[in-house]
This record gives sequence, C-alpha cells and structure tokens, in this order.
Amino acid sequence: MWLGFKKFIKYFFLVFFIIFAGFIAFNFDAAVYGFRQAKGQLKIIFNTRPVKEVMADKTFPDSLKKRIELIQEIKKFAVDSLGLNPSENYTTFYNQHGKPILWVMTACEPFELKAKKWHFPIVGTFSYKGHFEKPLADSEIAELKKQGYDTQLNEVSAWSTLGYLKDPILSSMLYYSDARLASLIIHELTHGTLFVKNNLEFNENLADFIGEYGAIRFLAYKYGNDSEELRKYKLSKKYGDAYTKHLIRGAKKLDSLYNSFNKDLTISQKTSYKFDLIGKIIASTDTLMKGEMQQSLKKNRRRTTQINNAYFIGYLTYQSKQNQFEEEFRTKFNQDFKKYLAHLKEAYPSSIVF
Repeated sequence: MWLGFKKFIKYFFLVFFIIFAGFIAFNFDAAVYGFRQAKGQLKIIFNTRPVKEVMADKTFPDSLKKRIELIQEIKKFAVDSLGLNPSENYTTFYNQHGKPILWVMTACEPFELKAKKWHFPIVGTFSYKGHFEKPLADSEIAELKKQGYDTQLNEVSAWSTLGYLKDPILSSMLYYSDARLASLIIHELTHGTLFVKNNLEFNENLADFIGEYGAIRFLAYKYGNDSEELRKYKLSKKYGDAYTKHLIRGAKKLDSLYNSFNKDLTISQKTSYKFDLIGKIIASTDTLMKGEMQQSLKKNRRRTTQINNAYFIGYLTYQSKQNQFEEEFRTKFNQDFKKYLAHLKEAYPSSIVF
C-alpha cells in the first residue's frame, strides 16, 4: 500500500510538472511578467511597516502621522457610510524615499482609437500594463513605438491587489490634499469591493464615480457643507468634468477624421492631419473655465506634442461612462448610495476571490 501511494505521488508530481511546463512554454512572456510583478510586490511587502509601529515611532514626523490618521478616517467612512467592503488595506506603510514606485503604460493604434490589449492568465484582459522597474517600462515603450503604436507612460499613485494582498499606505500619499486623498483611497477600496473580470472600462469608471462621490461626502462630513475644502474640490471637479467631456468630444472628432482617411494618403499626411486636429482640441481647452482653474490649466497642461491617441484612450477608458452611473444613481435610487451599491453587486458579480 505504501509503495502504491508513493507511486501515486510520483505520477501526480510528474503530471503537475508536465502541465506547469506546458503552461510556461505557451505563456512564457506572461510568466516572466508575472514573476517580475510578484517580485515587485514582494519587495514592497517585505519592506512595509505596520501602521501601529509607525504611529509609535518618535522619529516619524507628527505632521505625517496626522495624514496617516486621516487615511484611517477615510477608510472607516468608506466602510461605514458608503458600504464598501472592510479589508486589511492601509494597515501597513511603505516608504518610497521620494521615488516613484510603479509605472503604467498604455498603447493605441496610430490612426484608430483602439487600445492595445494585454492578456493575463487568471486576472483577465487589460488595456494597460504596469512595471515596477522604469527601465523595463522604457524598453517596452520603445518596442511599442517601433511597432507604430502611440504610447503613454505614467507614474502611478496607488493600485489595488483586489484583496489578494494588503495594499500599503505609500509615503507619497501623505502629501496629497485631503480631497485627492479621499478620492484615491475610496477609488482603490471600490476595486476591492467590486471588480468585473475583463471589463476595465466598467471597473475604472465605477471606481472614479464612487471615489469622487465619496470624496464629496467625506469632505462634507469632516468640514461641513459650506467649508472651503469642499468648495475647492467641487470647483476642481467642475473643471475636471468639463475637461473630460471636451476630450471625449475631441476623441469623436479624431475618430471621424481617421474614418475619412482614404488609401491614397501617405503616413506623413495622416500624421499631419492627426496632430493638427489634436493641437486644436487641446488649444481650445482655454475656453472651458475662467479664473483660478484656467490659470491652473495654463500652468500644468501638457505640451501638445506629448498628447496622442493613447492620451485620449485613457479618458475614454476611465471616464466616458461616469455620467451613466450618475444618472442611474440619481434617478433610479434617489441618491441612496448603499442601495445603489447593493444593486451593482447583484447586477455585476465580482471576480474578486478571497
């Protein structure tokens, strides 16, 4: 009997090895990428400190301890008042030492508003890809450009592991405004509450909607409906909404332009028409808002040469559907957020596995 059991174990591991080797052979790039992502995550996890330890550290600045306390307050509000799932997120702290921690890239066809997709086993399909090492991101961006794609590479302020790991407080978060911090934390907690596999547009639009709605609720709760903090955030959101709608309208114009191209046009001619229209779309943002928000736009706006199809795809992916959530929330649920969230959970079964 013992010999039979040993033989079973031997064959079990042999079959497992064959299946595993086959998976690696047919998914080599994904396996390498997964290994690098795991390495990056583990590096962070092994260098985090429990929040309780940080708060007891006499050498850690009191001003930053107050920011950590604020994050805990936002998290509690998100669970108690909004109904987001409780979790162990933000119970640890990671010191970035002033360095970016993650870079995310997007890519798009040069004359079509069609995002490149990356397929990953288990977690699904995404129109972005992250790297913990900047040289790897730069190298892949260079290769995508060689293939003709428009690309964007951005630093990431936070991300969600969907409950598989404890998402830490990043040291960079401690320098955000209260409003940005509330929106960010609630956005990421939303991903840990409801995440639909292979539906990036739904996930990001929902998280943005809840993050912004939650930030308004939190600022009103903490500072009052007539507070300066809430006034500034609403003004910023008003401009952000106008800018987003403007870019989505611009994306439709670009789409019409690309559909009008005929086979006789050269790449050079197509490129010239493309960036001429992009330049006009970006230049016309000056008419969106007046006063302090217009001054902020002039100070922070990217140069037109940095904006391409991948920039517009980002807005189409992350923010084009928010009005649908807002309309449904307001008209069908009378702005009762917990009821609306319960409806979303029932209507869209989550892919999160704990």
